[in-house]
Formats: sequence, C-alpha cells, structure tokens
Amino acid sequence: MKIFYAYLLFVFMGITSLRAQEVDTIPINTKGLDIKLKRSPLPSRTGTIPFKPVELNPVVVDARVNYWKTRTSVGINVNQATFSNNWKGGGVNSLAVGGLVNYKAEYAKESYSYISEVVLEYGKVKNKDQLQKKTRDRIFWDNKAALQLSKNWYFFGSVSFESQFDAGYSYSKTSDGREFPNLISRFMAPGYLTESFGFEYKPNKFFSTRIGTGSARQTFVLDTAVYITQDPNDPDNPAKNKRAATKYGVDFNKKFKNELAFQIVSNFEKEVLTNTMLKARYQMFIPYDRALAHVDHRLDVSVTSKLNRLMNVSLTCVGLFDKDNDTKIQASQALALGVMFVFPR
Repeated sequence: MKIFYAYLLFVFMGITSLRAQEVDTIPINTKGLDIKLKRSPLPSRTGTIPFKPVELNPVVVDARVNYWKTRTSVGINVNQATFSNNWKGGGVNSLAVGGLVNYKAEYAKESYSYISEVVLEYGKVKNKDQLQKKTRDRIFWDNKAALQLSKNWYFFGSVSFESQFDAGYSYSKTSDGREFPNLISRFMAPGYLTESFGFEYKPNKFFSTRIGTGSARQTFVLDTAVYITQDPNDPDNPAKNKRAATKYGVDFNKKFKNELAFQIVSNFEKEVLTNTMLKARYQMFIPYDRALAHVDHRLDVSVTSKLNRLMNVSLTCVGLFDKDNDTKIQASQALALGVMFVFPR
C-alpha cells in the first residue's frame, strides 16, 4: 500500500512539473481591457535640474609642421701605397684621395613639390715620377618644381647646372720620355645650363621620368686656352700649336651656344639589398635643329653598400655619348672604399 501511495505522489509531481514548463502561446487582446497601473508609492522629484557650466582652458600645442626634408652625405676615400727601393715585386709609390658631397632637399605640401640636389666630386692621384692626375671632378646642381595633376602625373619646371672644379688634361710623351699635359677642359669650359618644362611620370617613390617638351641648353666655353693643342714633341714652339675650330660644339670666337631640344630624364633610387643603395640617372637630349645622329645620351649608375656605421664601398659608372665632345662613347668607372658621414642620421 505504501508503494502505491508513493507511486501516485510521483505521478502527481511529474504532472505539476510539466504544467510549470508549458509556455502560453495564445495571444491576448488587451485593447478593450480597463487596466490601471498603480502609482509608485516612492516619492519622485519634479522640476528643472540646474547645470553649472565649467570653464575649460584651451591647451595650446606648440607644434609646427615641417614640409622640408634634407639629407647630406659626405664621403672621403684614401688609397696609399709605398715600396722600398729594393722591392723585387715591382710597384710605384702612390697616393690617391677622393671626396664626395651629396646634398638633397625636398619640399612637399599638398599638390606642390620642390627638389634640389647638389653633387660635388673631386679626386686626385699622384704616382712617383709622374704628374698629378684627376680621378674625379664634377659639379652638378639640379632643381625641380612640380605641380600634381593626377595620381601619377605632374607638371614640372627644372633648371640644372653642370661643370667641373679643376683643369683637365690629356697626357702625351715628349721625345725624351717626359709626360706633357695638354689642357682640354677647366671650370666653365665646358659648362652646361639646362632649363626644361613639361610633364613628369612618377608611379612610385623610387622611379620618375621627366618629359621635357620645351628644353633649352646653354653650353659655355669661357677659356679659349682649351682650343689650343700643342705639339708634344716641341711644346715650347708656339708655331706648332694647333687651334681647334670648335670645342664642345662652340665656335672659337664665341663663348656659348644655345640649343632648343626635347629632353627625357629618368631617375631611379632604391635600396635593392640590405644596406645597398642603387642610384641611376639617364638623360637624353634631342636638339630640334639637328639630325637624330646628334642625340646626346648620358647614364650615371652608382651602387653604394654600407659596411658599418661609417665604412662603405661604392662603385660608380658613367657612360656618355655626345658628338660635340667625341665621336665615340666615353666611359668611366671608379671603385672606392672609404668613410661616409650622413646628416641627419
């Protein structure tokens, strides 16, 4: 009997639990019902809430936007060798010194930009029982202002100047075996001033191409001594001196020549490997008043690898084709190890 009552009690509790879990899903329309909510017995405060203004002192930030970015590199290379008089391996005592200064300033604000770059190079080598000779000598100053037209295209105007510091010589042997220098160039003989305007294509930060539809170049030869070529077998006899009719495209009785041309200048500068910078500049100058055979080309390529904080190794190559200078391609190459100071770091 007790088991039966326990069973009934268990069934009753199960039914009660099921009813408690049921969910009422029948909607009830309360629109016509008179339902009144009782007012809360808790006191409530009515009226306006006063707000007291708080004075805040403005904070003035003393900060200025600098639109200029500059970089200066100064490099010095020294190469020296000395041999005793009884050195059986052979050799010549020599001392070579070279220097490089590269300054670049960039200004950029909204759609306007300006870049100025100065490159100064000079080097000399002195071998025993020989005359001093230049290894590097260049003055280059390029200025460009540009106005952005679209994402990759700019309208630009540029002015560039190029010459050299010191006199340049070609060397011949006299009848008694001595070296004889013959002057072929010096400062502003020649000197080049180029003005150009047109459109520039710049798809990224490391490559750009200028298309100078309107360009002019003035070639200066201010020292007429470079026109004179002396006979190396009799340098003291002025009767054997020969005078060139033109030099660097400039007539003997004139100081400069002006040319109008179409110009293309391409620049590439990028860190191709870790601490290794590749810099290249190609320039093509097409005069409007002469045949295409007189198109001028110049390619400058330099690779600089940083060994540590100060030491670096650099390879510089130049290729030049200008019929006003020579009918063949001119080339130069220099490999140097030295120190480089960069400001700011």
